Amino acid sequence: MNKVILIGRLTKDPEISYTQSNKPVAVARYTLAVNRRYKRDNEPGADFILCVTFGKSAEFAEEYLKKGMQICIVGRVTVRSWDDPKSSQRRWQTEIVVEDQEFTESRSAFESRKNGGNTYQQAPQQGYPNDGSDSYADIADSSDSIDERDLPF
Repeated sequence: MNKVILIGRLTKDPEISYTQSNKPVAVARYTLAVNRRYKRDNEPGADFILCVTFGKSAEFAEEYLKKGMQICIVGRVTVRSWDDPKSSQRRWQTEIVVEDQEFTESRSAFESRKNGGNTYQQAPQQGYPNDGSDSYADIADSSDSIDERDLPF
């Protein structure tokens, strides 16, 4: 099975082109920066993955995807080769053919982050006192004791 799922940020706006055929098909290319889980000394903290998508998906990418956006893609790995006329060498390129692409952050979060704002806002604490007391301490200090036979595990 050849299936890839990646989450990363676009390094620049997608580049769009059209095939030269009777019915031109949109082709979008972009690079996705995918953070590495672990980083060793002197290694980059991300991998830069070349992605390509076609048709309506490419038109979607052109219209809605922007540099810095975090997206999730699903696709397949392909390796293409060609003869470079300048160097007379065989060249190889690995890329992901994107079958599905989805936003992983809201537009407002993207805009806020792009404008230098904080995208992570603390949820309001409605209905709970914020007096610095430890409400769990009251439970632990309760005079009611729990019988181990009452526990479901």
